[in-house]
Amino acid sequence: MADIFELPIKVLFQHCDPAGIVFYPRYFEMVNQTVEEWHELGLDYSFARMHSEDRRGVPTVSIGAEFSAPSRLGDVLTWRLELIRLGRTSAHLRVTALAGDELRMVATPVLVCLDMDSGRPVPWADGVRAAMSKYLAAQ
Repeated sequence: MADIFELPIKVLFQHCDPAGIVFYPRYFEMVNQTVEEWHELGLDYSFARMHSEDRRGVPTVSIGAEFSAPSRLGDVLTWRLELIRLGRTSAHLRVTALAGDELRMVATPVLVCLDMDSGRPVPWADGVRAAMSKYLAAQ
């Protein structure tokens, strides 16, 4: 069974519109935070190391989203990240936000491993690929 990375994020005032619900673009910031924390905590490959030392990046080249219910100021969202498909240079993810058992949002980002100097896609490093594989969902 594949690992699922989980990250709790509390909905803060900065995430909300005047009605006190999460302004939808802020969800994408939380998706990105989940991806960045997964790299650091789940893969042991921080964005700091990736960018500064290895000159790699993982830009989002595609993303889909579905919003199921509003999230409100003070809610604690559990963000769950699953790897759906791992390509030679790409990773297809499913990132869900739950408040308790209630689904709030699902995002489906596609990341590409990029050489920051050339701007071209490059294969995942062997160690990163091995770490990512633990999160690969059964097909």
